[in-house]
Amino acid sequence: MWRQWIPFWHEGVSPYGGDVDLLFAGLLVASSLVLGLLLFLIFLFCIHYRAGNDVDRENHEAKSWRWEIGWTAASLVAFLGLFVWGAAIFLKIYQTPGDDLSVFVVAQQWMWKVQHPGGQAEINALHMPINRPVNLVMASQDVIHSFFIPALRLKHDVVPGRYQSIEIEARRPGHYHLFCAEYCGTDHARMLGEVVAMRPADYAAWLAQQAPSSPLARQGGALFRQLGCSGCHEGSTSVHAPRLEGLYGKPVPLSDGSTVIADDKYLRDSILLPRSQIAAGYEPVMPSFEGRIDEAQLLQLVAYIKSLAPVKP
Repeated sequence: MWRQWIPFWHEGVSPYGGDVDLLFAGLLVASSLVLGLLLFLIFLFCIHYRAGNDVDRENHEAKSWRWEIGWTAASLVAFLGLFVWGAAIFLKIYQTPGDDLSVFVVAQQWMWKVQHPGGQAEINALHMPINRPVNLVMASQDVIHSFFIPALRLKHDVVPGRYQSIEIEARRPGHYHLFCAEYCGTDHARMLGEVVAMRPADYAAWLAQQAPSSPLARQGGALFRQLGCSGCHEGSTSVHAPRLEGLYGKPVPLSDGSTVIADDKYLRDSILLPRSQIAAGYEPVMPSFEGRIDEAQLLQLVAYIKSLAPVKP
């Protein structure tokens, strides 16, 4: 009953919340034991060598390798066990299934901009269905932010210049706090939001009630043509440029002899830094779009390229 009075404590919301709480309790107990032992030894030392107590104060060298090896080995095993425990929880949280619902999040001083695959957008709020993993693809428009949902026991840095992906899942409907946990400027304390976990039917109804908007991939297609990208990368052009149909997820040979997978990071770097990884057989003639498009537009372009199906022979 007492937990309901703690504003950030929501037990049973996250599938791995219990594991995180147990790990935190284990770290707290281990640290308390070490601190308690240290304070106890200091107290004994103060009592034994207090002023006026007739004790031998000579500096005798008395070493016991058994004690040295014993407490060192015990400490190593204890904290190595905590490390393995934490690593197992980390892998559980960051292991993303392939059928996740992907939602795009752009952090910007001082707001969270969220865009759903269907084009629905929201500011400082994230609506999501319960009992379904949601893959957040996050990027920062300016400085380092940190996406923090205490109820889900989840915090992840959002770094400018790169994508960050993390899976979240809620098991109970409700409204949960969303914070930026990394100081990001003057109004950092006001960079607040909420996560609204809904039953699947309610989530579908919420999506249908939002203002009409074209899907994210369609917005990216319009931007693709507006920026002139179609002049080189569409099949009807005579320009020798890589074809984008069916590219996502496939290996791409590079001019230096190496091979990369065409994931979100590769697509982002190819748009902003096209000369960093040049596809084999092509000249480095593509201009950089760094500074010409923002993170939201970059996400639209990536979504469009990911949606392109392979060309049938």
